[in-house]
Amino acid sequence: MKDTIYLDNNATTRILDEVWQEMTPYFIQNYANASSVYHQMGRAANAAVQQSRAQVAEALNCTPKEIFFNSGATESINTVLQGVFDKYRSQGNHIITVATEHKAVLSCCEQLTKQGAQVTYLPVDNQGRIASDDLKNAITAKTILICLMAANNETGVLAEIEQVASICHKEDILFFCDATQAIGKVAIDLQQLPVDLLCLSAHKIHGPKGIGALYIRRKSKPIQLTPLVLGGGQENGFRGGTYNVPAIVGFGKAISMLSPQAYSNVRAYRDLLEAELADIPEIIVHGQNTPRLPTTSYISFKHVLASEIMTACPTLALSSGSACVTGSREPSHVLLAMGISKEDALSAIRFSLSILTTREEILQCAQLIKEAVQKIRDQSPIWQLYKAGLIG
Repeated sequence: MKDTIYLDNNATTRILDEVWQEMTPYFIQNYANASSVYHQMGRAANAAVQQSRAQVAEALNCTPKEIFFNSGATESINTVLQGVFDKYRSQGNHIITVATEHKAVLSCCEQLTKQGAQVTYLPVDNQGRIASDDLKNAITAKTILICLMAANNETGVLAEIEQVASICHKEDILFFCDATQAIGKVAIDLQQLPVDLLCLSAHKIHGPKGIGALYIRRKSKPIQLTPLVLGGGQENGFRGGTYNVPAIVGFGKAISMLSPQAYSNVRAYRDLLEAELADIPEIIVHGQNTPRLPTTSYISFKHVLASEIMTACPTLALSSGSACVTGSREPSHVLLAMGISKEDALSAIRFSLSILTTREEILQCAQLIKEAVQKIRDQSPIWQLYKAGLIG
């Protein structure tokens, strides 16, 4: 796979060498259960878990006691949505989220409606952003939770989470932020940002898969959540199961190595990619006119299927949307919500970069995409009809 140019980093990232090196001793030398604190190896494993908890907390500027380890963002999303609804439904049954949220949120909300939840899905504009007035108008006396991602996993569009957090704080409504794509790439300071609950996953920031964390703000009136996973009382009884010590150690190391400054070159490479691809007629860069992640460019190539382009470029690792929608051939729900036609949504490719992406890879990728699009369009009757002005 050495010849593959990997630009699918919003799906997952390559583990950094330093992260792997930090993890390996806990597979082989100190493989003890971190809950076995009555012997030296177990205490050392437990200390490693607590060190990683402190590293995650430091990156978010919160306290270690507010960080709970789990398997990743999908588990966090299910824990929060189901847990809040279960604990607060006597106060209200209304949840507000956004039409462009991750499928984990949308699927969970759909399930909760079968249990009596009322869910409002806020619309977005053509750049993928909500209007604050829509949010304010959606709030009712029964609203118990507002759920909004910090950065969209497909378009990279950044939400105005500070404004949303302020509204939630004023209305005394819990605010849950899925920050999975944003962590490490944009600044998130939980001392300044009044988010109540926030989730992240290690494998999006060059850490291992299968490990994530849920932040729960400590308040004078504690936030109530029903545990999703019961077991041996780990994580203060909030999330049962044997600690995955190597993964937790890798998570801590990965998050301690990243900062928004590390992505300055990535932003330049993303802009270079878009400048190179601008030579192609009739493309749409989604969310181009609003703040985005430095890593993400989501582009539609009109009158060409994304699947055709990716098949024609076997050395490029790309995606046509969220990798979490296994086997889906449907157009992106994110783009449809933004008012993009089904045809243009099916022609969209997501290019997602990382700190390991090089300038040479970007230039090679752009060249391969340009050649593929031209070849496919040259053989396409639909493109010829478009050029003749017979179709729009």
